[in-house]
Amino acid sequence: MLKRLKTLTRVLLQEEKAILRATSFIKRAIKEGIPQTIERLKHISNPKRRPDNSFYNYWLKNIHQPSKDEKLIMAKWAIELINPPKISILLPVYNSKPEWLLEAINSVFKQIYPHWELCIADDASTNPTIKKLLEKIATKDQRVKVIFRTDNGHISRCSNTALELASGEWLALLDHDDLLSDDALIWVAKTIINEPNTKLIYSDEDNFRLDHEHTNAYLKCDWDPLLAEGQNMFSHLGVFNAQLVRSIGGFRVGFEGSQDYDLLLRCVDKIDRNQIIHIPRILYHMRIHLQSSSLGAKPYAQFAAERALGDHLARKGNSGRVVSTHYGYRVVNSLTEKPLVSIIIPSRNKLELLRDCIESILSTTNYPHIEILIIDNGSDDVSCLAYLNEIKNNPIISVIKDPREFNYSALMNCAAKQAKGELLLLLNNDIVILHQDWLEEMVSQSLRPGIGAVGGKLLYPNGTVQHAGILLGIGGVAGHAHLGIAEHEGGYFRRAALVQEISAVTAAVLLVQAKHFHEVGGFDERNLSIAFNDVDFCLKLKAAGYHNVFTPFAQFVHHESASRGSDNTPENIDRFSAECAWMKHQWGELLLNDSAYNPNLSLEGHSQFNLALSPRLKSFSITSNNA
Repeated sequence: MLKRLKTLTRVLLQEEKAILRATSFIKRAIKEGIPQTIERLKHISNPKRRPDNSFYNYWLKNIHQPSKDEKLIMAKWAIELINPPKISILLPVYNSKPEWLLEAINSVFKQIYPHWELCIADDASTNPTIKKLLEKIATKDQRVKVIFRTDNGHISRCSNTALELASGEWLALLDHDDLLSDDALIWVAKTIINEPNTKLIYSDEDNFRLDHEHTNAYLKCDWDPLLAEGQNMFSHLGVFNAQLVRSIGGFRVGFEGSQDYDLLLRCVDKIDRNQIIHIPRILYHMRIHLQSSSLGAKPYAQFAAERALGDHLARKGNSGRVVSTHYGYRVVNSLTEKPLVSIIIPSRNKLELLRDCIESILSTTNYPHIEILIIDNGSDDVSCLAYLNEIKNNPIISVIKDPREFNYSALMNCAAKQAKGELLLLLNNDIVILHQDWLEEMVSQSLRPGIGAVGGKLLYPNGTVQHAGILLGIGGVAGHAHLGIAEHEGGYFRRAALVQEISAVTAAVLLVQAKHFHEVGGFDERNLSIAFNDVDFCLKLKAAGYHNVFTPFAQFVHHESASRGSDNTPENIDRFSAECAWMKHQWGELLLNDSAYNPNLSLEGHSQFNLALSPRLKSFSITSNNA
């Protein structure tokens, strides 16, 4: 019980908006009753869900952060640079806690990289201690610039005042109560030199409490414009090209609380996505306290973020609307056209599964233009054959006989050639649809420029998650993200509840434009008859320049493998091993470097989002600089 109480406390302190959801929890408890509420509390307070932070703090200090020898190598590299990039750190201040402000400033002084300047703008603080402290700091180091505003203009104006002081080619944002890691700017400088086309840089981050225990590490994916519409994944440490920021007019007044998110989106609109670089290292530590925006102290920030995102969509010519959810923001895209979707369902016997699947499509789907192609892979059950003969009378349903030995890839390729739709929806016969607008949501994602395959959120019959996208490298080849979490949970930093790019999605529910399907040659029926054919297909789409998408706003129940039975026969085990080996041969290092997964996270077993004991990071190399 004590362990559960401790875990529940950590959830309330660490999980964003957990406290704000208390009212919803109480309402749901009244509706569900005491027994079900107790079960929910047991799940929330399970110590395995929120492990103790002692291991993370050990990992951060002994595995992730550079050693003394590595820091010496970094310092030597920085000193020997001929044309070192100058990084201006913008630090807006207003009535800060003096001891916290001093810690933030000292974290700059401790930087291994020396080519920085600290631009501090005080927004007319009423606490006289702040002015004395800043005046003293300014005399300590000539790289520190301080300006005192005569009127309080709030965070956007104050940040612009700090920007006026900056002479560096690059701008790093630091809040007055947070900390930079000692190696933060050296990694930024290394990235600037190695990637000269870069315009925006961001890193991983964590939180720290008043006792300086670190927690809640957000080990991020590489740049994902869709996930960035759902949350500010860029955030800390955020570094901007100074010329780019000035070209768009700096921070916008009226977006206080989300002024950095608004700045990011306006910058993103001016550059290519390959000019945004992610440093997979924890370079920023955000302090948790009662005034933290993550604990709901700044509700106005949410409204500012919604406006910033709406403006971003308008600038792109996207007429979609922004909807706030428990876990972030959703862009509901409007469909100006609704092309025909061919729903392809392979099946053999299993009448009840097939009937439930077909009836859920016909009774639930509000999308107007569909055809259903049932690929009958040799059904011999009399009742199933009778049902197939009956439903052929529906003008939108066709039954295609294909009695060959089961080869999923071959069945899909054959059916795709006979489909009339501009879009192909691959659907298992053990799927039941949960929401009316599922297909409209998937189609709206699929028709966005540059999109390949689109997948939805699949649940087991008990309500836990079976699929929220596929991550490469898990268990050797690939595994489902957020496997086993409860339906209502947000998952790792809310990613199970937000639209995002993902390396692969399951073919149990997969939508793709027909022209893209044929362009990459469909499924590999020779090497991948059953396992990983969907992963391989999605990776072929990526190789062709398309981006695959997971949306949690199309939800299904999946009776996984109920139609085929167990894979645990010797023959199936041998086949599965061969398919694993082929995937490793075909895709090699890509399986170990998923852009949607962080190299600090483990690939072991079938678990995801756990710390890797041996992170897949590149070491700091001194072989390439601008000398």
